[in-house]
Amino acid sequence: MSVVTDERPALRARRLRPGDVLRVGSAGLRTRSTRVFLSALGIAIGIAAMVAVVGISTSSQADLQRTLDRLGTNLLTVGPGNSLSGEQAYLPDEAIPLISRIPPVTSVSATGAVTDAKVYRSDRVPSAQSGGLAVLAARTDLPATVGAQMADGIWLNEATARYPGVVLGSTAAERLGIGAAGSDVQIWLGGHWFSVVGILYPVELASELDTAALIGWPAAQSVLGFDGHPTTVYTRTREDAVEDVRAVLAATANPEHPNEVKVSRPSDALAAKQATDRAFTGLLLGLGAVALLVGGVGVANTMVISVLERRAEIGLRRSLGATRGQIRLQFLAEALLLCVLGGTGGVLLGIAVTTVYSRTQQWPTVVPAWVMAGGFAATLLIGAVAGLYPAVRASRLAPTEALAIA
Repeated sequence: MSVVTDERPALRARRLRPGDVLRVGSAGLRTRSTRVFLSALGIAIGIAAMVAVVGISTSSQADLQRTLDRLGTNLLTVGPGNSLSGEQAYLPDEAIPLISRIPPVTSVSATGAVTDAKVYRSDRVPSAQSGGLAVLAARTDLPATVGAQMADGIWLNEATARYPGVVLGSTAAERLGIGAAGSDVQIWLGGHWFSVVGILYPVELASELDTAALIGWPAAQSVLGFDGHPTTVYTRTREDAVEDVRAVLAATANPEHPNEVKVSRPSDALAAKQATDRAFTGLLLGLGAVALLVGGVGVANTMVISVLERRAEIGLRRSLGATRGQIRLQFLAEALLLCVLGGTGGVLLGIAVTTVYSRTQQWPTVVPAWVMAGGFAATLLIGAVAGLYPAVRASRLAPTEALAIA
């Protein structure tokens, strides 16, 4: 008697190929387009916020660096400090020629405050309404040293510097209501009529000139009784010798009392602004991360609801031989695809926002590659975390249980 044995091979579940994973993972997204769009929108908003914040900050820094490259970081200013008794000190008249003898110094100029003089549009304006404008005696070589440019008219020369002629800073001209220079345009300055011979563009490295009325050094002495002491000495040096010159400027400007001299570099203020912008960027990045986290919670909620609604599908697939691992992979792939859609849209939206804002500010548009790569990486991480629990929950449903519930 022979024994019949069943030699048929056991059925094994086939492995899902990448194309199969992509197909089954996108099936749930295609059938629930509205819910998918709203869930992806939450991710997109978070990613767009982070990309835009970094992009706008980087574009601002690029514009600042471009400005520094154009203006140079080799301008130093020297001014009087306070004496040991706490009184206001002053720079000696010899400060300018002494500083000019420092070998790396390429140019020196100065302004001097005429403290008793006030500026008015006419002699009919009440004396209490000075507008906060300063009167400064200026040397004729000032524009070349500080990088000032004329918006209208001409700068003071050897002739006009001896007569009642004035050049207005950009803000000073605006406050006085003067749009153009001319021999027939006059202002009431220090009790005398001065002709407006020129108007400056804003001076980025010497913003104090924007709110000033600048008159010739000789005219300030002869007409307004200026004492001749400079209050700000502007010094240009070679780029490679800025720190060396800075170290000796105080002792050179006032050898007897170097402790009464203040030395600064105007470009440091721009660098400080950049540091402030970076701190603000960090705060906004934190808010973007919170928005991204909220979007991730939305994705997780969407996936949990999807599992509950598709129990019949899960049960049928399990009955047809799908393993728990394949079910997990299906729903995890669906969560990842959902987040990738949101992340891609968020990166594109962030780039668009950065481009529009940068162009309105006339900045170069700079979006670092690392922030785009980081945005995609964040979406993958959010998708994996948000989809893990729903995927595990779906894989634990027994075929009979899932079909019975459905």
